[in-house]
Amino acid sequence: MKRLILSAVLALTPALALAQGLSGNLVLYTSQPNTDAQQTVDAFKAKHPGVNVTFVRDGTPKILAKLRAEFEAGQPQADLLLIADSVTMEGLKKEDRLLAHDKADVSAYPAGTHDPQKHWFSTKLITTGIAYNTKASFKPASWADLTKPEAKGQVIMPSPLSSGAALIHAATLTGNIEGGWDYYEALKENGALAGGGNGDVLKSIAGGEKLYGVIVDYMPIREKAKGAPVEFVFPKEGVSAVTEPVAILKTTKNPEAARAFVDFLLSKEGQELALKQGYIAAHPAVALPAGYPSRDAIKVMPFDAAQALADETKNKAAFADIFGQ
Repeated sequence: MKRLILSAVLALTPALALAQGLSGNLVLYTSQPNTDAQQTVDAFKAKHPGVNVTFVRDGTPKILAKLRAEFEAGQPQADLLLIADSVTMEGLKKEDRLLAHDKADVSAYPAGTHDPQKHWFSTKLITTGIAYNTKASFKPASWADLTKPEAKGQVIMPSPLSSGAALIHAATLTGNIEGGWDYYEALKENGALAGGGNGDVLKSIAGGEKLYGVIVDYMPIREKAKGAPVEFVFPKEGVSAVTEPVAILKTTKNPEAARAFVDFLLSKEGQELALKQGYIAAHPAVALPAGYPSRDAIKVMPFDAAQALADETKNKAAFADIFGQ
């Protein structure tokens, strides 16, 4: 009889442990590439096997449009957001859509990589710098180099009207370099082409149609590793960055599991996953991927997400006035 009771208890132990841990469902809306999103979900589930996580993947503008339609219907489906930029998160925070995670451990993170009220948290640093084709006549080292006569008619960049990273880049650059929007005037006068997204810039530079491009870091660095004739430069004045922040929606049906998901992404293990995926982790103690310089060689220019949100319409109008879009 004692053996039977002991066997029954041992058989129930895993189930009891699972019941005492996190359980239920989580829905993640993300702009991560599908492979990265699946890796992120799988890594979280390995730590919390009782939680069933599903994800919906699309570009941040489309994710936001879907979410807004659900808000309008009074039926938001997502528990968590893991999307491209902090400006979008600031907008949702302003609308009181996000749930603060007061106990999130951000002690290792520098100021500016998370919302001071802990409504959103950066998970990566995806910087924007300069890519160039290896047949270019000179190696650019400064943003000003793209306005040189040698670069005339050979510069391409994504438009802030269609790329969130490009809009953040414009806000960052004009807020940090001398002359502000005069720099974009100089680019236009030098024949720079603006349109499309970062993928279009990469295709043009790698194919030799243009010799210089403004682009997010990982695209040309990965293509160079595959043999493409491209190089990437972190300009001496500094770079802008989108940070792929994570946040919990106020309407989540599983707040405890949602907090655990955020905690995982901010943990050393979660940040090392970002490194494994080929990104600069937001955690300052995590190494950089192959092909990148040392962390202290990359200067990230100051950026105020709340101010950029307030200036969004004005910045888009300024760009459109210059480039005629």
